[in-house]
Amino acid sequence: MDQGRRVNQQSLALAHEWRRLGRVATVVALLTSPALFVLLHSTYDWPLGWALVFTLLGVAAFRGLIDVLAHKLIPAPSLYGAEAQLRDQDVISRRRLWYWRRKYRQLMWLVALFVVALLITMALSLVLGGDASIGGSIETMGDLFAAFAPLLLQYIPIITVLFFANFLILFGPLLLLGVQQIKGYEPGDADWGVKLADVRGQVEAKEEITRVVSLWQSGEEFEKAGGKRERGVLFLGAPGTGKTMLSKGIATSFNCPFVSIPGSGFAQTFIGMDAVLVRYLARKAKKLAAKWGGQCIVFIDEIDAVGMRRQSLGSGFSPAPLTPGDDLILETAAWREWLFRERAPEPALAYPAPVVRLADAIKRFMVPGMGGSGGGLALNQLLVVMDGIDDPPATKRFLTRRWNTFLDALYVVPPRIGRLRLRLKPPRPRKEEIYFIGACNVALERLDPALTRPGRMGRHIYFRTPGWEDRRDIFDLYLGKVAHDEELDEPNRRDELARITNGYSPAMIDQVCSLALTYAHSDGREAFSRHDLVEAMTTIESGVAIGQPYPKHEERATAIHEAGHAVCGHLYMENRLSTRLSIRKRGSSGGHHQAMEIEDRFGHWRSEQLGNLIWGLGAMAAEYVFYGQNTTGVGGDLGQTTQLASLMVGVHGMAPTPIDLSDRIEDPEKREEAERKAKERFERLGFQLMHRSGSGALADDVFASALGDPDKRRLIAGLLGQAFVVAWNTVLLNREGTQHVAERLISAGELYGDDVTDLLDGAILRKPAIDVTDEATWPVI
Repeated sequence: MDQGRRVNQQSLALAHEWRRLGRVATVVALLTSPALFVLLHSTYDWPLGWALVFTLLGVAAFRGLIDVLAHKLIPAPSLYGAEAQLRDQDVISRRRLWYWRRKYRQLMWLVALFVVALLITMALSLVLGGDASIGGSIETMGDLFAAFAPLLLQYIPIITVLFFANFLILFGPLLLLGVQQIKGYEPGDADWGVKLADVRGQVEAKEEITRVVSLWQSGEEFEKAGGKRERGVLFLGAPGTGKTMLSKGIATSFNCPFVSIPGSGFAQTFIGMDAVLVRYLARKAKKLAAKWGGQCIVFIDEIDAVGMRRQSLGSGFSPAPLTPGDDLILETAAWREWLFRERAPEPALAYPAPVVRLADAIKRFMVPGMGGSGGGLALNQLLVVMDGIDDPPATKRFLTRRWNTFLDALYVVPPRIGRLRLRLKPPRPRKEEIYFIGACNVALERLDPALTRPGRMGRHIYFRTPGWEDRRDIFDLYLGKVAHDEELDEPNRRDELARITNGYSPAMIDQVCSLALTYAHSDGREAFSRHDLVEAMTTIESGVAIGQPYPKHEERATAIHEAGHAVCGHLYMENRLSTRLSIRKRGSSGGHHQAMEIEDRFGHWRSEQLGNLIWGLGAMAAEYVFYGQNTTGVGGDLGQTTQLASLMVGVHGMAPTPIDLSDRIEDPEKREEAERKAKERFERLGFQLMHRSGSGALADDVFASALGDPDKRRLIAGLLGQAFVVAWNTVLLNREGTQHVAERLISAGELYGDDVTDLLDGAILRKPAIDVTDEATWPVI
C-alpha cells in the first residue's frame, strides 16, 4: 500500500487546519506586540532591552495560550504514515504544547497560592484591626516577605549543610568501605605477574576470551560490516578453576584499564547504597576509558552475590558424587566438581564482622524487614548501567532538550534558516566502551535471566576442573619456575605427577611445588625430588600426618583392608587407574585407596558400575578371607556401595546379573529351582550387607524411594550379594598377592602412582571363575 494512503484523509485535513490556525494566531500575536512594547517601555518606563525581551515572551505566552486552549477543544490528528515534513512539524507543535501547558499549570498553582495567602492576610488583618483591603493586604504580604526573606536566605544553607553532614556521618563510613573494594588499575599498574600464557588447564576458555576481547578492542571493521560488539561475558565454573587468574591475565595482557569488585561488595547496609556503588563503578570505568583510548574492562567476581534470580534461588548444583569418602576415592569429572565446590571459601564480608553485626541490629531496630534486600537494587542498577553504558551524557541530553524546547516554544525562531541550524544537535553516544566480565561458582540456572541474556552477559565460558592432561600442563608451568631434580622432567614422571594429584587446582599444584622446595632447602638441598613432592602433597591435602603408630595387629588389618580394595579395583574397575594406596592416618582417615578415570566420561556402562561395587566390597571380603570376620571400618564402604546399588536400580534401570545354569543342569525344572535358590541366596547375602542408616552423599529421595520399594530392594540386595561373592572369591584366589600388597604397604606406609600400579601388576592377580553350584563359592558372614 502507498505510504500516503495509510493516512486518514480526515486526519490530514485536520493537520493542515491546525497549521493554518497556528499561523493566524502567530500573526495576531505579532500585530499586538507593538502595543505591549509601548505599554512596557513608555507607560512603565522599562529599559529598552527588558521591554523587548518581555514583549517577545508575551507574544510567545499568548501564542502558547492559544495552543493550550485549542487542544482542549480540538483533538490532535494522527499522522501515522504522513510525509516527513508534516511529522516534523507535529513534533515541534507537541513540544510547544507540552512546554506551555506545563508553564500555565505552574502559573495556576502560583496564582492559587497567592490567592490563599491573600485571603489569610485579609482575615488576620480583620482580626488584628489592620487594613483588610486587597491593596493593604498585598502591601502587608510584601512587608512580611521583606522581613523574613533574609532569615530564610541565611538559615537555608546552614540547614542544608547540617543535613548533608548528618548523612555523611551515618552513611559515609559504610559507603567508603564499599567504595574501597572497587579497584581500578591503569595499563602498567595491573601486573600480578600473571599472563595469559600462565593460565593452564583451560585451553578452550583462554582461546575464547582472547578472541572475544581482541574483537571487542579492535572491532571497528566488525561494526562496519554490521556486527555489534558484545557487552559482557560470564565465567562459570567451580572455585579454583582459574576464573580470577584468567581475569588477571587479561588485565596484564590487554593494554586497557581494568576495574574489579567482588560481588559481595554490593551487599550494603542500607537500601539504595548498593545502587550508588554500581553508579560509582560505572563512573570510574568511564573515566578510565576516556583516559585510555575509550576502553575499560570491569571484572565482577562472585557475581552470583548480586546476580541471583530475583524470584527464587533455585537448587544449585547436583548432590555430591558417589565416592567422596575417606576410604574410597575415585576421580571423575563429577567428583572434581564436588571437591572444588567443597573447597570454596565462605563469601567475603563487605565490612568487618563487628560492623556487619551493628548494621544488622540497626536494620532490625530501625527498618524491620529491610535486611533481606540483599543486592536487588544493585542487580537492577547493574542491568540499567549495562544497557545504557553508551548512552549520550545525561547532562548534555537534558540541556539540549531544554534549550531546543524553549526555542520551539518562542514560535518566532525557526528550526533552521537555509543550511544554518538554529537548534542544538542531539548529543552523540559515548565513545567509551565498557566490557563486563562476571565470574561465579553457581549453576547458570541460578542467575537472573535478565543478566545472562544476549546483549548483557550473553556469552558464557565454562571452566572445567583440571583433568589428567590439564594437570600435566599445569605441572609443566610450575615445575619450570622452581629447582627440581631432572628425573621429574621425564615424560613418565610428569605423567605420574598428573595422575596422583587427583582433584588438584592450579593454586594447589603451585603450593605443592613451593612446599616441596621448602622441604629440600630444609635438608640442605637446592632442588626437590619426587619424595619431597609427595610429602608436600600429603601435607597440603590432609595436614601433617598423625605420628601415633597403629598397634601391630591393627596396622596389618588396615593394610589388608586397603589391599582388598586395591586388588579388586585393579581387576574389575574398567577405565580406572590406581593412583594412591595409604595406611597413614590423616584427620578422620585411617587409610585409603584412590583411583582415577583414565578418560572423563559422561556416561558409564553397567559393567563399570558393577566393578565399582566389587571395588567397594573388596575390603570386607579381604577381612573375611584373612580373619573370618569384619571390622567396623567397613561401615563407610557398605554405605557407598548401597548408595551406588540404589542408584543403579532406582535411577538407571540396572539389575543383578541373570543366573544361567543351562550348561550345568539339563533338567529344566531342576535348573529353574537351582537358579531360584542361587538368586535368593544372593539376595539374603545382600540384605546382610545393605547399609540402612541414611543416605549419605546421595539425595534422600532417591535412596529412600529405591530402598522403600520391596521389588527394588530385592534387586539392590541381589547386586550387593553378587558383587560381594565376586570380591570374596577374588581375594581368596589371590590371597598371596593380597598379602604381598599389604606387606609392601606396611613397610612403605603410603604408595603413589607408578609404585601402586607396579605393585599390583607384579602381584600377578587373576579373576576367579564363579560357580554358584559349588558350596565353596559362597562366603559365610
